[in-house]
Amino acid sequence: MAVRDEIVWRSGIVYFVIALLAAALLIRILILQYVQRGKWLEMSEKYVFKTAEMPATRGDILACDGRLLASSVPYYTIYMDTRSSGMRAGTWANGINGLSAGLARLLGERSADGWKSVITQARKRGDRYFLIQRKVDYETLRKLKELPIFKEGQYRGGLVYQAENRRILPNSDLAARTIGYLNIGDGNEVGIEGAFDKDLGGKNGVVVKQRLTGGDWIMVENANSVASHDGNDVISTLDVDMQDVASTALLNQLRKYNADHGCAVLMEVETGDIKAMANLELGNDGDYHETYNYAVGESTEPGSTFKLPALMAALEDGVIDTSDMVDTGTGSVKFFDKVIKDTKEEGYGKITVKEVFEKSSNVGTSKIIYEHYKNNPKDFVNRLYAMRLNEKLGIQLKGEGTPLIRYPGDKLWSGVTLPMMSHGYEVQMTPLQILTFYNAVANDGKMMRPRFVTGILRNGTIIKHYEPDVIINAIASHSTIRKAKKMMEGVVEHGTAVNLKNPNYRIAGKTGTAQIAKDKLGYRHDRTISYQASFVGYFPAENPLYSCIVVVNSPSNGVYYGNIVAGSVFKEISDKVYATTFFRDYKAENKEDKTVNAPDAGNGYRADINEVLRNMEVRYKRTSRNDWVATRESGDTIKLAGVKLQSGLVPDVRGMSLRDAIYLLENSGLRVRYSGKGKVLRQSPEHGARYNENTVVSLEMNM
Repeated sequence: MAVRDEIVWRSGIVYFVIALLAAALLIRILILQYVQRGKWLEMSEKYVFKTAEMPATRGDILACDGRLLASSVPYYTIYMDTRSSGMRAGTWANGINGLSAGLARLLGERSADGWKSVITQARKRGDRYFLIQRKVDYETLRKLKELPIFKEGQYRGGLVYQAENRRILPNSDLAARTIGYLNIGDGNEVGIEGAFDKDLGGKNGVVVKQRLTGGDWIMVENANSVASHDGNDVISTLDVDMQDVASTALLNQLRKYNADHGCAVLMEVETGDIKAMANLELGNDGDYHETYNYAVGESTEPGSTFKLPALMAALEDGVIDTSDMVDTGTGSVKFFDKVIKDTKEEGYGKITVKEVFEKSSNVGTSKIIYEHYKNNPKDFVNRLYAMRLNEKLGIQLKGEGTPLIRYPGDKLWSGVTLPMMSHGYEVQMTPLQILTFYNAVANDGKMMRPRFVTGILRNGTIIKHYEPDVIINAIASHSTIRKAKKMMEGVVEHGTAVNLKNPNYRIAGKTGTAQIAKDKLGYRHDRTISYQASFVGYFPAENPLYSCIVVVNSPSNGVYYGNIVAGSVFKEISDKVYATTFFRDYKAENKEDKTVNAPDAGNGYRADINEVLRNMEVRYKRTSRNDWVATRESGDTIKLAGVKLQSGLVPDVRGMSLRDAIYLLENSGLRVRYSGKGKVLRQSPEHGARYNENTVVSLEMNM
């Protein structure tokens, strides 16, 4: 009896424990279901689903003629839902071999058998998002969509792809620093990209993502998703052709003289528009790259290019005239403990003020300024300030260097400051600030703020326009401006820059050769003297269209004078720009005088061209069996010459209809962007240029 009671007692204990555990489990379930539901849903959201920003597609940066300078190109990550609910067994069985062969052909990485094996294994595992490949371009995606199984779409064929954008510069490093970039992580905002980020960036949306096996996240449809709004396009002032000329000329000269870095800026006189801005620096790889915007950001002692504002100040105050005589002696003058010398060792003797400028006499300039302002140095500096030389330009880009023009009484003002300032020492200015001053002289005294962007574009419509901006209507009187122009013309006609003469047009400008100070080491360091060579001016002198500055820092190989090192770059830029502008204007003026009677059949598909010419009863001669031809006039006969198509090289589509051009370019694996209508007038990149999978060809139509 006692044993049975003990068994019953023990059984009761067991049942009680079981009941207690069941109650605890029930309570736990209730707590999870009702009390902690929000917490676990939040964790589920965190570890299985998450919300993330859906970046808006960034707007394009365009050249002044609509050609692309920067664009966002879509790339795709390709997945396969191997267990898609809509996929039929027959679709899989009949298509897996063809799909595998297509993947091997389009993507590589594996053989057809290799692709078949990994996809089959993924299907056995039940993978819903099996990664096929990342960073697939649109053209490859289009071909993937045509493969067996995939051609059935997402639900019947399991093809899943996610898009992302990558920023590209179709013209490679051309004006790369001016175009700029945006590093969100470190807040580095450079160039147009940084300055106009709010316009270009658009408004990000919200997307729900699901975590996949392996750690990838994929976007899924969800009611909480919010669509993004794409960014606007920005129209810049840059001209691709002029930029190419400036960059090439500067690069060749930097290489020739093994210089550390340099810049070249081309500005439109009337508007202040920056048509080209090249900044190149020697890299560790021994080549030159756009790594810093020296034209905008580097304030240095300009040297002799500062003689123009110095002498203009004296002219404006009426203390000198260009015909006054100055005794430069034997090429040396001493102010306190400072000796200033001319490059001509024996000196220039007695010369006019105009000749002082033309010959770039340091002695003459310093004597003029010191003798007339030594008792009232504030008058000289105030005149420079009145010409706005002590102020930043307030340009549209960030990172402008601060000019330095000391004022009498400042801590570092000394007895030699005045004569040193007169020829460009103890002052600091950026190349763009110097150019803006010279551009004002070319513009009859009106100083224009440099402009980099002319408008904001949305869906092809201008929504904001930036007008040319005047800093000051007159930096000096008409009389002083006229005399300054004559002095600058004299520099090229019979002064320090006679090597820049061109028989077809005249250049006005000023050479500069400045020693470079290095921190506390002064102007002489490492037993050498470093120089900065520069030339700044405008052309054509009789009717200024463009101003330009070229600065080359630390040239070597024994040559460092501004007229040779920098002036040669200026001349190459001005010659090519003037020739192009003259030819363009000449064609426009003489358009009505065209006497050619042959029809404008254009270039394109041979069969279409033949049909046009037959209908117009025009004689033509075929010189090629190519499918794509270009028409050439030969007397009263049209010759059809073949258009060469080479793999990896951009085809020539100039003169073609938009339909033919797009067909030919897209079949070469290129993406196309165009503006206007009619026939193709220009293309960028040019025909014959090598291209890669990211290349976008911009077409400018002639209407």
